[in-house]
Amino acid sequence: PHSATRTLIRLRAGHAGDPEEAVEATRRDLALHARFNIAPALSDGPVLADRLTLSTACLLALLQRQPVDRYVEHLAEQTQARPQLTVLLTTDPGICHARVTQRDTARRFTEHPEAVVQLADLYVDAASAWKKTTGLPVLEHPCATPADLDVLANACMEHLRAAGGRTSPTTEASR
Repeated sequence: PHSATRTLIRLRAGHAGDPEEAVEATRRDLALHARFNIAPALSDGPVLADRLTLSTACLLALLQRQPVDRYVEHLAEQTQARPQLTVLLTTDPGICHARVTQRDTARRFTEHPEAVVQLADLYVDAASAWKKTTGLPVLEHPCATPADLDVLANACMEHLRAAGGRTSPTTEASR
């Protein structure tokens, strides 16, 4: 829906807006993403999706200055987009900031040093809240180099293939 899209664009630009409207827009976005992107891709095998539920919960918590567990609980209710396995790639905020400062593009509000540190903490809290809310695993893995990410992606795909890969709509990797 256009209203949800406008809300999400405002959120990603750093404008908090109405908390309930934001949660509802993100829930609708997750449902549509699961239906039109993830579900068709699953017909070809396991799916790795970057920054889906946990990152959205962290963004909402950062903008609304609320505990992230509240948003994790609301977004976990969207079972169509619930991953079978979540992998949290933990990277030192200094490394993240160094990567961002090397890009030629303008900085997003989440890429300023203070926001990067807050997001790193929120991701850890979101992973704990996800495990508590859903009972599903969250693997935490340090990731400092592109090679680290390649090793992790291959390990995730092997895990999914060994598990049959289709017991849940998606697998997500959040950074």
